[in-house]
Amino acid sequence: MTIAEDALKSNITTLGPLVLSTSEQLLFFMKVKTYIPDFKLAFEHFCIHAGGRAVLDELEKNLQLSPWHMEPSRMTLYRFGNTSSSSLWYELAYTEAKGRVKKGDRVWQIVFGSEFKCNSAVWKAL
Repeated sequence: MTIAEDALKSNITTLGPLVLSTSEQLLFFMKVKTYIPDFKLAFEHFCIHAGGRAVLDELEKNLQLSPWHMEPSRMTLYRFGNTSSSSLWYELAYTEAKGRVKKGDRVWQIVFGSEFKCNSAVWKAL
C-alpha cells in the first residue's frame, strides 16, 4: 500500500493547485502536521478505482470520505468485482442513476494502474 500511497500523493500534489481553494493549498504546501486537504470542498462526488476492499478502505480513511462518498465504488466492487480502470464508469453511472449528480457538480475519478501508477480525471456536470 505504501507504493500506491506515494503515487496518490504525487497525483494530489499535481492536482491540488488546480482544484483546491487558496486556503487549502496554503495548509497543504506549508505541510501543517502532514495536512491532508479536504477534497470534499473541491468535489461533490468521488469515483475511486474499485480494485479491492483494502484500496477503498485506505482511500476512505486517508481522504476522510464518508460512506456516502464511497458507496458508488463499494457497490461497483460488490456487483462487478475488480474491473480494473473501467470500474470508474460503472461508479459514475451508479451515481447518476441515483440522481445524485446535479448541474455544476464536480466528480473526481481516481484510478490506479500497473506498477501503482495513479491518474485522475475531473469532470463538471453540465
